[in-house]
Amino acid sequence: MELREMISDRLVFAPGVWDGLTARLAEQAGFSALCASGFAISAALGYPDAELYTMSENLGAVRTIREASDLPLIADIDTGYGNAVNAARTARRFADAGVAAVFLEDQRSPKRCPLIPGAEVELTDLAEAEGKVRAVKDAAGDMIVIARTDAKGEEALRRAEAYVRAGADMIMPVTKTFASVEEWARCHERTGVPLMATLTASAWTEREFTPEVMEQIGVRIALLPTQVLMAVTGAAQSALRRLAAGEPPADVSADALPHHDFVALIGMDEIERQQHKYLPAEV
Repeated sequence: MELREMISDRLVFAPGVWDGLTARLAEQAGFSALCASGFAISAALGYPDAELYTMSENLGAVRTIREASDLPLIADIDTGYGNAVNAARTARRFADAGVAAVFLEDQRSPKRCPLIPGAEVELTDLAEAEGKVRAVKDAAGDMIVIARTDAKGEEALRRAEAYVRAGADMIMPVTKTFASVEEWARCHERTGVPLMATLTASAWTEREFTPEVMEQIGVRIALLPTQVLMAVTGAAQSALRRLAAGEPPADVSADALPHHDFVALIGMDEIERQQHKYLPAEV
């Protein structure tokens, strides 16, 4: 089912993934859509979420995710990697990769992650940001265009309305954009389009945005951008510390996923089937 059809009548949850393995795991868990999390893709490259990686590196990760899963994919294109012309080219490349939706933010490049305590972000002038949204929409084809704003309060509402006029299909406030559920509801009322929320780990939206609340305020896509990343990082950190401290590898393995279960979930059975079907029998 296409993403537009999904969100027309129900709330869709999309976990943050960053490679083929996490995409496959999310699909096997039963999710109906995925988010190529810029935060997670950057972390997988060993960088903080500060737009240190390039458009082509982001696109490479997206193509890997698409190869591993056919689920509709929502991709983070940061600031579009330049001006409106650059953002339009970015949108075309992501559309060519089979992405179902992209979200574009209105920060100046290089962006700053709004989750950093005390971080103040610099916004692009409204006219320039509006032009970027229009350029992405013109280049997007069938992709859903989601305009993110890092503004706050009334300025965020003003920008959201402008982005909808420019062609945005949905609006994405960040966790610091509004301080209450009522402000989110006002954004939906004033823009007249569905909203996308980020239920970021440890953010107030993660705690307060129940499915019932999100239905009431017009949220149609709920991203789970960092939960999987934090869980995987914590497990890997623990295993590596135990191994580095000299704990027997067999003891560490005993607390992890069994090897044969991993081989099965990664798709080895299907590869074996294809080998028997296409490769010549051994003499």
